[in-house]
Amino acid sequence: MIGDTIVERDFMRPGKSVALAGKAMVATSHPQATRAALRILEAGGNAVDAAIAAVALQGVIDPHMTGIGGDCFALYAPAGKTPIALNGSGRAPAAATVERLTALGLKAIPDGSVHAVTIPGAVDAWSQLSTRYGKLGLNAILKPAIDAAHEGFVITPRVAHDWARYADRLRPYPASVAQYLPGGLPPAVGARLDNPTLGATLEHIAREGRDAFYKGAVAEDMVATLQSLGGLHKIEDFATYSAFETQPIAAAYRGYELLECPPNGQGLAALIIARILDGFDLSDPDLGEADRIHLFTEATKAAYRQRDLYIADPDAMRHSVDDLLAESFIAGLRGRIDMARASAVADYDMPVHRDTVYVTVVDAEGNAISLINSIFFAFGSGIYAPKAGVLLQNRGCGFSLDPESPNTIGPRKLPFHTIIPAIVLRDGRPVMSFGVMGGQYQAVGHVHILSQIIDRGLDVQMASDQPRSFFTDGAISLEPTIPAEVKHELERRGHATRWADEPLGGCQAIWIDRERNVLWGASDHRKDGIALGL
Repeated sequence: MIGDTIVERDFMRPGKSVALAGKAMVATSHPQATRAALRILEAGGNAVDAAIAAVALQGVIDPHMTGIGGDCFALYAPAGKTPIALNGSGRAPAAATVERLTALGLKAIPDGSVHAVTIPGAVDAWSQLSTRYGKLGLNAILKPAIDAAHEGFVITPRVAHDWARYADRLRPYPASVAQYLPGGLPPAVGARLDNPTLGATLEHIAREGRDAFYKGAVAEDMVATLQSLGGLHKIEDFATYSAFETQPIAAAYRGYELLECPPNGQGLAALIIARILDGFDLSDPDLGEADRIHLFTEATKAAYRQRDLYIADPDAMRHSVDDLLAESFIAGLRGRIDMARASAVADYDMPVHRDTVYVTVVDAEGNAISLINSIFFAFGSGIYAPKAGVLLQNRGCGFSLDPESPNTIGPRKLPFHTIIPAIVLRDGRPVMSFGVMGGQYQAVGHVHILSQIIDRGLDVQMASDQPRSFFTDGAISLEPTIPAEVKHELERRGHATRWADEPLGGCQAIWIDRERNVLWGASDHRKDGIALGL
């Protein structure tokens, strides 16, 4: 993949082989989404069409993770052209102010509160991508999702696991229970479920475009549902919403260039981690796993401190991206890392979540899209608009109620966002489109995958399969596939550690091997998904 350095898979160990194709490739976290995207490609669609089809379908069959009630970010690299970033994150209602919320007795925005619901941005983002860069149009693109909503779908193992674990987030809201907990219980593996109301809304969007969601009966039901719970939302907040296109931000790593979406997302934190670690030789064969985890932990602490202090709505940022990526600043962060000792713990202010879907597609023309869609926490806010069939996100709990914070809530303001797609360039051309679902983990997850490939010579599937660690809530969370002796060595250096109680993140990736004209696809074993090509 990268020269002749690729490591051969050990076929005696559990796992799966990397997917290979010569024409096009799709990687998603759900097998039906991958299948739908491939069919769109076979029908003459391009990477944009296929990616939207996949993620729209997952909004039906993976409703705890994503949906039209959530947000979307994308990086799109048209063949031979400059990549673009699309920000489809939702804004706070125009009436939302710190004063109004603190007058209600709030010191923070609860994740299950109506005040955590921001205007969903995904549908407008899909519409803009389809109109500007797609080939087939929403009517064809949304058909797999519409069919699944009307005809029903089968619950897969990881979906069932998460559904059961987070079912209580739905219980405060009777309409949510009626749709998503049939008989009062989460559906089991192999159960069938449908959502014809959501199917009807998707049909309206397919025929009429984004206005079918942001205006008229669908928007009116969302607003009525929110207002009945004390929400500050008005129909004008929906009608005036628009996603927007911008330029990616970038940082160098070992001769490659990592592209991320600019703030209000945490992609800047990934770039800071990459720049810090670029000053260490992670390809050194004498570097042990404890050393690697220690380095990633210390870089994460440093980068996430900057993230929590500075990343917010771009109009509220107090320091520029260039300032935070300047080598003089990065060198200062890098120079504080002691290989023998853990640095002091810094608490994170941002809420943790794990629920997002990520899709990547590279088509036969060479177009590559990296797209991520989320309703934030599992089942978002838990609030379901029953006539519209829309489960609403809770992205607004990422706002602060501290008037001094750049991320304080305000009218039509964008909240801090954790969901981030990525693309890697070499000599100005895309060589990898990838993402790592998993809330706060995503920024460090991007660099972990990149390092496994570039520093260790692993293919994208093997890189995804490697054990993961993440410093959060004052300790390093370690997947239990990491040896106990590594855990003990980290503790000897002063780190607090704990075994992770669920998998860290979910990677989907496509490597573009230009020398051999081959696409290498990966889908994380931590999810139900699959990578397949044409």
